[in-house]
Amino acid sequence: MNWFLIVIAISAGIILLIRDWRITISALLINYISLSLFLVEQQFLPPDLDLPGISISTTALVRLITGLSVAIILSITALTFSKEYGLQNLDEFGLAELRRAARAAQQQHTDRQFRLSDYVVPFWSGVLALIASLTLPQIYLIAPSQAIDFTWCWLGLTGLLTIATAGDLLKIGLGLLLCTSSIDLLYTSVVSSPQASGVGVIPLTLLSLVTILLALTIAYLSGLLYGRLKTLELDELYKR
Repeated sequence: MNWFLIVIAISAGIILLIRDWRITISALLINYISLSLFLVEQQFLPPDLDLPGISISTTALVRLITGLSVAIILSITALTFSKEYGLQNLDEFGLAELRRAARAAQQQHTDRQFRLSDYVVPFWSGVLALIASLTLPQIYLIAPSQAIDFTWCWLGLTGLLTIATAGDLLKIGLGLLLCTSSIDLLYTSVVSSPQASGVGVIPLTLLSLVTILLALTIAYLSGLLYGRLKTLELDELYKR
């Protein structure tokens, strides 16, 4: 039983199912850490850096730094656009109206939080993605092992389904990042086969840069959307 593989699968499933950004961004960070350790365990990235008490690959360390950077960027974005500023400029009537709107929004958030219908489509789509991820490696093997084929299929499918079922812009960004991780894993495993040239540092570095640029793009688009609609919810686009 590969625990890194289990953590990767569970964290990606959490991103697909859960709506709270605090949980999903934490799950994304755990996913990046587990994926890096999984690649080291599969010996795709031989250790070439000696740290106190551990030997690790430089490329794996770059992946860990990339995952931490992405999590920090998305966390700052979510924190920034979940707050309201300029309250000191409001008079008593404005503050009263703001408190009334905040109570209504809190009640709406509470009602939506416990509405099971919001989780039906992501849950069953996740079940179908799990069946497909388990079945495809049995039919056609691309990577050196079925475990790797399952992992990249699961990451790719959960990423696409996260994008399809997302209710806010940050969730779309998380889905895109899962798809990027899937491509990264597939590339690393394929080029590490005996007939291939081996893992290249420059392509993996470029993939890490693309991942960080994707997180920055999501942060920028979130700022544009919030500045226009004062929310990151995609439903508001259809109400205007």
